[in-house]
Amino acid sequence: GRTGLTAARALIAGGAQVALWDEKAPAREAAAAEGLSVVDLKTADWSKFAALLLSPGVPLTHPAPHWTVLKAREAGVEIVGDIELFARTVNAAPEHKRPKVVAITGTNGKSTTTALIGHICNAAGKDARIGGNIGLGVLGLDDMHGGAIYVLEISSYQLDLTSSLKPDVAILLNVSPDHLDRHGDMDGYVAAKRRVLLNQGKGDTAVIGVDDPWCQRICTEITAANRRTICPISAGRAIGRGVYALQGVLYDGSGERVSEVCDLLRAKSLPGRHNWQNAAAAYAAVRALGVTLADAAEGLMTFPGLAHRMETVGLIDGVRFVNDSKATNADAARAAMSAYPGFFWIAGGVAKAGGVETLADLFARVHKAYLVGEAAPSFAATLEGHAATQMSGDLAGATAQAFADAGALAVCTGDEA
Repeated sequence: GRTGLTAARALIAGGAQVALWDEKAPAREAAAAEGLSVVDLKTADWSKFAALLLSPGVPLTHPAPHWTVLKAREAGVEIVGDIELFARTVNAAPEHKRPKVVAITGTNGKSTTTALIGHICNAAGKDARIGGNIGLGVLGLDDMHGGAIYVLEISSYQLDLTSSLKPDVAILLNVSPDHLDRHGDMDGYVAAKRRVLLNQGKGDTAVIGVDDPWCQRICTEITAANRRTICPISAGRAIGRGVYALQGVLYDGSGERVSEVCDLLRAKSLPGRHNWQNAAAAYAAVRALGVTLADAAEGLMTFPGLAHRMETVGLIDGVRFVNDSKATNADAARAAMSAYPGFFWIAGGVAKAGGVETLADLFARVHKAYLVGEAAPSFAATLEGHAATQMSGDLAGATAQAFADAGALAVCTGDEA
């Protein structure tokens, strides 16, 4: 996949010998077509390998270690990820050539916050590169130098494979149940997210959302350790020595006096309370990197938004199409559902733990749900008695059906649907 090919190119450029393997034939063919060495790791001599660079989608521990993980352990071969290789490169660089690193994780909002930080930094004249779990793999980003800022979205899967990353700014946005099949339980998931803070020390900054109990506890615990600068953030309440939003107005309370930063209700690409948290995190991060309050506020106002996240992609005959496909769990879906008083909802795929039951308070807004994929039957059962549903089979069929029904409503009411 993308991570593996990017890592292979970087390793080869650095003088390493790389053996690639993928269980999918098309992926192997793509690697071979590029001239990369494809080796069947089931029959390879593992004693000759220095390390196994595991793609983040491959199970490390749960629900069971992948067979390559078992072979690596049996042969005493170190298992790492691409973020770990990047971290070692940064740590080995002379101090005057070492770039700044911003690492962003959390259950929801990572991509928007990452893109927002990159936008603000670049608009302020800094050399920011955006990658990791968004856009380019980290090892495919431009070469580092002392003035560069690497803004990296990092998933829990990537953090599981990372041990030496020391971000100048680490952001933990929020935590809610997700990916429990890959981490065993909530404790395992929280521990993976917490690894983003593992190596920080004096001079580093930790930005932590305190609107959920897991992150609030982590913030309290690391505050007691008193090593780094800690900036709590909130999207709903005033907090001392932190950054927060109240009714959409962003405030900086991290200094001696509270300063009003900007009115986020005027930021067209940052609608909703969840985006207020993203904005608070991004603001806190860029201020730690030396961006002025005025430049940070300007960057928040001019952010163009993120593809696939509450993204209006078309308006046809009074029907607005909103792509929120980055919402892959109930908490993420809540953000868009809360932003619209009524909508035709296409949902499905593979259900996460708990399905959509936690969204019951918003079901009254659903004019009709068009269900696709493996989760369709369970979502239909949850929605029964609350909203009309239709088993649509696939996304193309669901979109056509939803468009027809929304168009009929727009004609009847004379309003946009």
